[in-house]
Amino acid sequence: MSRIEANPHPFPHDGLSRSTTALVVVDMQRDFLEPEGYFGALGYDPQGCRAALPGAAALLGAARAAGLFVVHTRQGYRPDLMDLPAHKAWRTAHNGAPIGAPGPLGRLLVRDEPGWQIVPELAPIEGEAVIDKSGNGAFYDTDLDTVLRVRGIRHLIVCGITTDCCVHCTIREANDRGYHCLLVSDACGSGDSKAHEAAVYLMTVEGGVLGATATVSDVRAALSAPGLAA
Repeated sequence: MSRIEANPHPFPHDGLSRSTTALVVVDMQRDFLEPEGYFGALGYDPQGCRAALPGAAALLGAARAAGLFVVHTRQGYRPDLMDLPAHKAWRTAHNGAPIGAPGPLGRLLVRDEPGWQIVPELAPIEGEAVIDKSGNGAFYDTDLDTVLRVRGIRHLIVCGITTDCCVHCTIREANDRGYHCLLVSDACGSGDSKAHEAAVYLMTVEGGVLGATATVSDVRAALSAPGLAA
């Protein structure tokens, strides 16, 4: 039985197969990864998020080569901001980067603006799902659960940004829905290195109550090994 070497337990519990495993790439958007975007307007150095790019690109290539189903997520709000909760509007304005404000990449975190788009290095291809969300978790108020269950997916390999917010929220939501999750630590990033480290550590507590963690090399080795189950 093929499994990925992971901490604190191998992944997945019942064996790795391409038909039951999906890669979820969380929010690799220009607004978070480019200096002119939303994160830059908040005053963050995007390098902490950009650190995820090489690993995420390698992981995406390995998943495609192995025939895994791939999901991309994008966070953003309606142009009229009717789906923007008042506290989020206040918080982002208070921090100097109001959602919906004009910027070099268009209105910050607004759907269909240039900054909302996934970076070219990780652009979705035909057959891959794109889930648009306004919450931090990818399951909240989206059809992601249906998309996965229709395909018989039970195991999720997760990467993207930010490790401590949208990635972790998505894993927690998935865990509560019965998915076994793997966080790929060097294919994730954050504007806060301590928060990134804490988020990775939290995956290991209670014997992996939320799932497990592995590196890109661990995942690639398992996906490219002879005999990967269909």
